[in-house]
Amino acid sequence: MNIVAAVDNNWAIGNKGELLVSIPNDQKTFRLLTTGKVVVLGRKTLDTFPQKQPLPNRTNIILSRDKNFKVKGAVVVNSVGELMEYLKPYKSEDIYIIGGESIYEQLLPYCDTAHITAIDYEYEADTYLKNLDEDPEWVKTADSDEITYFDLSYSFVKYERVKKLGKQS
Repeated sequence: MNIVAAVDNNWAIGNKGELLVSIPNDQKTFRLLTTGKVVVLGRKTLDTFPQKQPLPNRTNIILSRDKNFKVKGAVVVNSVGELMEYLKPYKSEDIYIIGGESIYEQLLPYCDTAHITAIDYEYEADTYLKNLDEDPEWVKTADSDEITYFDLSYSFVKYERVKKLGKQS
């Protein structure tokens, strides 16, 4: 499975229920990666979408503890176990975990690729993704040239989980 996130220098991903910044090229890359695929997200992330509606042209799966939560155009599951059962028919490489913080925390152990937009700035933030640069299980395998959007610099970075020697997958 894949993780997709935009992070600042402190691996912050959001503040007060909103993304840190909106970068059109990042949004375009996100659409290219996830269109026609499965996206897994939490209810709070869904609340940040236009009209709080699932993303078009994707299979949207919402992981929520609220057993009464329903949303048109999405599947709602109430546990990681239920999610994993639901995901069985899909190819792992077609599944994208898109946030927020608690969803990333719960599902990072199941992921083997992370598509990170690394923003060279430090925002006021209250939600974070684990710093993959400090995790020996992850290695940076691709890094774009630095891109500038007004006065903001960012790059697209790909991380992959290091396969442990002798460990059967």
